[in-house]
Order: sequence, then structure tokens, then C-alpha cells
Amino acid sequence: MVSLKHLDDAPTKEIHDVPDSEVSSNLPSESTLKTAHRQVDKRLLCSYAFVYLIMRIHKQLGNLSSSQWAWALSVFYYPYMFLEPFATLMLKHFSPNVWMSRIMITWGVISMCQGATQNYAGILVCRFFLGAAEAGFYPGVLYHLSFWHPTDRLPLRTAFFYACGMFSGTISGLLAYAISYMNGVAGLAGWRWLFILEGIPAILCSVYTFFYLPNYPQTVKFLTEEERAAILAGLPDQAPTMEAKTFNLKQTKTLFKSPTFVPFLMIWITHGIGGWGISFVLPTAIYELETSNTAVSQIMTMPPFTLVFVILCGLAFFIHTRQPLHLSPWVAGLSVEIVQIICYILLINVKQPVAKYIFVMIATAASQSFFAIIWPERIRAARGTTTAGLAIGITNASCQLMGIVGPQIYRPKFGPTYRVSYICSIALLATCLGTVLTSWFFVMKDDKMRAAEDTHKRETVA
Repeated sequence: MVSLKHLDDAPTKEIHDVPDSEVSSNLPSESTLKTAHRQVDKRLLCSYAFVYLIMRIHKQLGNLSSSQWAWALSVFYYPYMFLEPFATLMLKHFSPNVWMSRIMITWGVISMCQGATQNYAGILVCRFFLGAAEAGFYPGVLYHLSFWHPTDRLPLRTAFFYACGMFSGTISGLLAYAISYMNGVAGLAGWRWLFILEGIPAILCSVYTFFYLPNYPQTVKFLTEEERAAILAGLPDQAPTMEAKTFNLKQTKTLFKSPTFVPFLMIWITHGIGGWGISFVLPTAIYELETSNTAVSQIMTMPPFTLVFVILCGLAFFIHTRQPLHLSPWVAGLSVEIVQIICYILLINVKQPVAKYIFVMIATAASQSFFAIIWPERIRAARGTTTAGLAIGITNASCQLMGIVGPQIYRPKFGPTYRVSYICSIALLATCLGTVLTSWFFVMKDDKMRAAEDTHKRETVA
């Protein structure tokens, strides 16, 4: 049995916290902060990105009809949506290494169980519990990062994490093709092997996470006292903290009374449903290219998700970069939303297969880039540990309607033109544009109020 004193994440009571007074009176250098953040990113961000890539690999659910496929996708999101806010706060209650390892091991076991299903009912049951097991992972990562980084340093990290998940779409085609050669091995179909082989890495990652995932700046041993102080000093007053209560009723009331609460929910709902459905069009666009070779068809699924990775990381870099190339996340979000609407309009009218494939590819990249760009602004609008956890959890939960409603809007009966589907998506994305502008207005107003409060405090002290 491994002693706790040998773990990276030693118990809080054994670590001497850095007092805020000491941090503020002796501000560390920027180079120290960058060094500390690089160490944290190697252990925290890279671990999460690898696990997210594993969990997002495309899954073939056997020989299902189009209607069964739509419901098999949707049933995953019901428990995911309702458990998300609770599951996000549990990361703080149990500590990140414990809660995240629990998510990974249960996800891995249930994923492997899908390979043993014998009928459609079994698939639905496994998909339901898979959603329950995974609930809290993605928002939990964002919540955990907010304990380490101020929101102005989150865009590039959030984008990298999310882009790694989307990059799974690039390798899934090759993986599916490779595993097709395992069809019949040990009497199992290839799609069953896919689930079994996907579950094993998640279980192994859960073991690593339990022992080596950094919990909080105050509890890790790989940082020097100067680096620890640099990280804590760089966090804003409203950032989540290890010492705060997991659930604070006053902060909860503040969240629901905030003018940004509903607009942010509407952003995630409208873009989630209106943007996510494009993923259902990609197989049709590839089919219309009339590629008879299975390997070529699988490879054609790779460019759209590779483009997501490139565009998302590129936009995040310019958002992260200071003057003169700095890009506002709000402007970037509005831009990719407009690009997606234009692609939908063109897809309604364009019939040429190659052109349709290109527009689907661009629309996919725009759709998948949006949330990662706006997330830091959502986190920034929340004040306090409970507020941040609930805001992230509830906002991401609302987005799960994309997996419930999206498959119904993009059902095969609307294909291959998907005219009705595109019109619905355009209306939703146009609404999203309005809610982005509304949220931007309220966030700017809140920024001015915070600045006025800080000025008043400084004048009072003086």
C-alpha cells in the first residue's frame, strides 16, 4: 500500500498554506509564474487532454437503424444533463484526484460493458449509465483549472484541452478501420472490440489520476514556495479556493440573480442544438463524394476535425496574446457563429458534392470552436467557489439538450439535403448571436462595477 506522504497530492492539513498577506506583500516575478504554470500544465492539462481524447473517440453501436441510432445517442445525455451541476461540485467536495479517478474508472468499465450487449435494450441501458458515469468530467476540468489559473490565462488552455477531444475525430476513422480487421476475433464483432479496447485506457488513467493528479496549489509538492506563491498571487479575489465551502447558499442565490445567468444558458442551448447537428451531415457529405474504398471514406472524416484543432488553437492563441495581436473572445465567438450560419445557407443551395463537403468541414470547425472560446468569459462572470462550480455545471448541463434534440432535428428523413434541419439551425444560431451580444453587454457592465468597487476599496484604505 502506497503511503500518502509519497503522493503528489498530500493531505491539506500536512501542507502549510501561503497567507494572502504574504503573497500580496511580496509579488513574485512573471517568469516565476510562467515556470510554475508550465509545470502545472504538464501534470494537469496534458493528463486531462489525453483522457478527453480517449473519451471522445467515435463509437459504432452495432447494426442499428437510423431511429435507434438517434435514441441511443440521446439517452446518453439525459443523466448527463441532470447530474452535471451536482457532479461538478463533487470535484471540490471529494478532491479532484478522487472524483476524476471515479469518473474515469466507471466510464471505462461501462464502456467495456457495451461490448457485451446482446440487444437494443442493453445498448440503451449501457448508454444511460455511461452518461451518468461521465457527468461532471468536462465541466469538472474547467472548474479544476479555475483553481489554478486566472480567466485571462484560460483561453489557450481551454482551447487545447477541447481541441484534443475534437482531434479524436481525426483518429477515430483510422481506429475504426483498423479494428474492422478484428471482426470475428474470439468470436466478437469489430464494434464490440472497439468498446472493450476503449475502456482499458480509461481505467489505467483512473489509477494514474488518483495518485498523481495535482489537486490545488496549496497541496502539491512539485512547486517551490516561490512558485506556489506566484500562482496564488495571480488568482483574482473571486476565483475558487481550496479553503472555501463546497456549497454556499449566498453564492447560489447570487448566481441565479445575476443578469448574465439566463443569457449564458441561452448561448449554450441555442448553439448546442443549432451547431452540433452538423456532425450528422458529414457521413452524407462523404457518401455523396462516391468514394467506394472504405479506407478512403474513413480518412475523409479526418480533415474536418483536424481543421477544428487548427482553427481553435489559432483563435485561442490570438485571444491569449497581448497587444498588438490580441483578439477579443467575444469577437472571435461572434465570428465563428456567423461563419457557420453562412455555411448553412450555402449548404441549402449548393448541390455539388465536393463543395458540400468543404462547407460541412468549415461549419464543423466553426461549430466545435465556439464553446471553448466563450468558456473563460462564462467562468469570469462567476464570483466565488460555489458560484463558479454551479455556473459551469448548470451551463454545461443546458448544452446537453444538443444530444437530446439535435439527433431529432437531423434525422435521416430530412436528408440528404437536410433543408429543414439547416433552417432550424440557422434560426437557433441567429438567436445565439443575440444572446452573445446580450451576455457581452452584461459582462462589460459587471466589469465596470468591479473596477468601481476596487477603486473604492483603494481609496478607503488610503
